[in-house]
Amino acid sequence: MFNNFFHKMASPRYFYNISGQLIPWLAAACMALFLAGLYYGLVKAPPDYQQGDSYRIMFIHVPAAWMSMFIYVVMAVAGAIGLIWHIKLAEVMAISSASIGASFTFLALVTGSIWGKPMWGTWWVWDARLTSELILLFLYLGVIALYNAIDDKRTAARAVAILALVGVVNIPIIHYSVEWWNTLHQGPTVTKLDKPSIHLSMLIPLLLMAFAFKLYYAFVVLMRARCEVLERERHTGWVRELAETK
Repeated sequence: MFNNFFHKMASPRYFYNISGQLIPWLAAACMALFLAGLYYGLVKAPPDYQQGDSYRIMFIHVPAAWMSMFIYVVMAVAGAIGLIWHIKLAEVMAISSASIGASFTFLALVTGSIWGKPMWGTWWVWDARLTSELILLFLYLGVIALYNAIDDKRTAARAVAILALVGVVNIPIIHYSVEWWNTLHQGPTVTKLDKPSIHLSMLIPLLLMAFAFKLYYAFVVLMRARCEVLERERHTGWVRELAETK
């Protein structure tokens, strides 16, 4: 049953049809979680005893930082699947994720700078976490530039996959940088072996926003992947049939 499911999902035509049905539901769930997360984070959550209300940027910064790493891993895994099994749809998902991941990484850097100004007294420091996150942004931009520089998209996808796999070594560096080096960036407060060192009134909206960001990525990457599939399959019969019915 699972083999049949994955075989269907690897079909561009089946993916195009099923993703079109999923997108509205994912978008609606994303909007609901965003509204709930912002309400509880900006209205219901109390001020922090040290940072006051300035900490509330956390509800954007932290999920964006999580997503910047998560999407890169997804991109690298999809690239590896494309390299090993030559599945076109994996290549499509990899390149469709790149610009979204770059946007989340940029958002994490900008909101981190805004948060760092009142806390550290400066917009930027060459802190291990910040520097490795900046390198991640350059990796995303490198993937996008490399893909657009090569005319043959199958060759471009293979080159992108190799770059993504090489760059994935940066992900554990970002995650563990605050533990490996003496850094200004605070340590983990949610992903700890013992209970999170964050009050439940702040944790709940943070998790709501994290799930909202994941759903946002899900429906946007499906939209981008559908466009990429149509571009790649534009000479096939099913795309011509689709164009005739529109």
